[in-house]
Amino acid sequence: MNSRAALALCITTLLAGCSSLLPNGTADAPTPFSSYAQAEAAVARITPFKTSPSELPQLGFDAQDGRNVTLIPYPNIVARLAPYPGVPLEALDPGIRTCILAMTACRGYLFRFERQDRAREGNFWADFLNVRRSTHYTGWWFEALVVVNDGTVLFRNIAGQPSTERTETNNNPLGPFQPAGEGVGSVLLR
Repeated sequence: MNSRAALALCITTLLAGCSSLLPNGTADAPTPFSSYAQAEAAVARITPFKTSPSELPQLGFDAQDGRNVTLIPYPNIVARLAPYPGVPLEALDPGIRTCILAMTACRGYLFRFERQDRAREGNFWADFLNVRRSTHYTGWWFEALVVVNDGTVLFRNIAGQPSTERTETNNNPLGPFQPAGEGVGSVLLR
């Protein structure tokens, strides 16, 4: 076997498993929680009318940190928690009632945490030449709304998605020439 044939055999063998050469990555919103379930359990330990705002950082919800937290002003709290003016005040959650009566002294904090992993899948050469690219996304996201007034948590609620999964696939029949074709098309349409 000559050296060219040996080199071709080595290159073919190496490139046969090229899917490991496809890009992958992770997008994290800094979070003290490693999963949705862990964040949900932390919120469950917040007890309305008992937990103080100073206890929130130990539970993973630090409003002073400023990362992944949005301050919700009083009018927006009312719009979120009591959106229908026809509902009598007595029918609302006690924490929401207390917040409405406290007016601008009431503060809301919306904490948002997430993790998203992405991995390209498929044939290395089709991906490399931009003929077909398939990216698989998995992860979770979590939001906790915590309403406080006068040194006490009045209300807490959660939203989120414990598990997200989607796949995006792009097909470019012209491969690496596709962007040039799109550019020429836009020039011709002007």
